[in-house]
Amino acid sequence: MIKGLKWLLQFGLQQIYCCLFPAIIFLSLVVTKVWNLPWLFRYDWLLLICMVTQLLMLVGKLETIDEFKVIMAFHVIGLLLEIFKVAIGSWSYPEAGIFKIAGVPLYSGFMYASIGSYICKAWKVFKLRLKNWPSWYGVIFLCGSIYGNFFTHHFIWDLRWWLVGGVLLLFRATIIYFQVGVKEYSMPLIFSFFLIGFFIWIAENIASFFSAWAYPDQLLHWHLVHIGKISSWFLLIIISVVLVVQLKYWKKEG
Repeated sequence: MIKGLKWLLQFGLQQIYCCLFPAIIFLSLVVTKVWNLPWLFRYDWLLLICMVTQLLMLVGKLETIDEFKVIMAFHVIGLLLEIFKVAIGSWSYPEAGIFKIAGVPLYSGFMYASIGSYICKAWKVFKLRLKNWPSWYGVIFLCGSIYGNFFTHHFIWDLRWWLVGGVLLLFRATIIYFQVGVKEYSMPLIFSFFLIGFFIWIAENIASFFSAWAYPDQLLHWHLVHIGKISSWFLLIIISVVLVVQLKYWKKEG
């Protein structure tokens, strides 16, 4: 019992460190929601906080320049997706802001970037390693199809569940190893995709509660985001993981 509690405490402490960037974003959402800060619109305050946080993480060597590049790549991927989704009415950012593109505040890209930040930190803190990584050709094709489907399913068939099937097939033998303290553990990589997607769904509910954005049916009254969104995060997290794995591959080869 005591041993199990110590394990949970160690695991929790490691996760807290990895979640530093997302935690600051959530704290900022709460603070800017509760207090009406002067001089800037709320969305612009959030952008400023995110930019300062990112700068401090670089200066404090909590992230390397290479990791920053990967994180910013996910920032751009997320921002482009946000612009498209807001344009077709999937969700909205109803508050005012100066730094917006097509109705999307620029801080929104940092919410995606924080996922990349988490994975980069988890790679080091948990000493992650992968076994039976599939062919890069298959991985790249799958990631391209996943990202494309977020756009095309509004006009043609939604291939989400076919893509989920593709993930199960492609990564069926891939195992991820991680350390808690000094002991190494393992789990199927697919299960880790689901766990991260589930916790991002929880984070999405918290963020929408504090008006980070709003789905059409949340504009009048907030309620839980549909549980089906977990499948979207399950797929999107794969792109982030692949970006980080590719970075580590390049560094190893170099």
